[in-house]
Amino acid sequence: MERMDKVKNHFEEEAAQYDGIIKNLIPYYDKMVEALVNTLPFDPSKEIQVIDLGCGTGTISRAVRDVYPNAKLTCVDLSEKMLKVAAGKLSDVSDAMFINKNFYDFSFDKKYDVVVSSLALHHLETKKDKLEFYRKIYSCLNVGGVFINADVVLASTEALQECYMTQWKNFMLRNVPKDEVDNKWIPTYYEEDRPVSMMEHIEMLKDSGFKIMDVVWKYYNFAVYMAIK
Repeated sequence: MERMDKVKNHFEEEAAQYDGIIKNLIPYYDKMVEALVNTLPFDPSKEIQVIDLGCGTGTISRAVRDVYPNAKLTCVDLSEKMLKVAAGKLSDVSDAMFINKNFYDFSFDKKYDVVVSSLALHHLETKKDKLEFYRKIYSCLNVGGVFINADVVLASTEALQECYMTQWKNFMLRNVPKDEVDNKWIPTYYEEDRPVSMMEHIEMLKDSGFKIMDVVWKYYNFAVYMAIK
């Protein structure tokens, strides 16, 4: 778990600045969040149970609540400082729950209509870990419930992966000094992240029991995909 401790420390250090940092690192971040929320297939007036896995500063939960004002939110993150920022962002949501756990220690204790996640599940170490977690997600969803994830993915070939990385690096260089990109963000990606390809995600979701899956937004190595129970 040494790598997860490193991930936690990284987020603890950057919690206060995270919302500003992320838009400089992730292409079309606002569009990615918008795509995630727009594809939720529920009446906006419905009281839905939502759990946000790796909620970070609460951006996804805030966006969901803005569209679904009766949504009941549970926010899970390994970083206490991230959760404090999220709680501030959701200060008007008196019944929101905040849980300080990493994915390996967290257990679902009730059913949900929606499981959302953003830029978090790629921290699970192995494909086996990812598959086991997808199975937990499937089990915790009500029938007709939805899992939607926005995350970094690998390409299906080495040549395409090189293209993905070039495009991503070019985007960061428009916003961040080259030294910071080369010596911080790219090394952090290789040291802390464990992404897999979009097709591998689809296969694991199938193996978890999901029957309906789709990719609703994608820009090179960043994607929003969903599965319905």
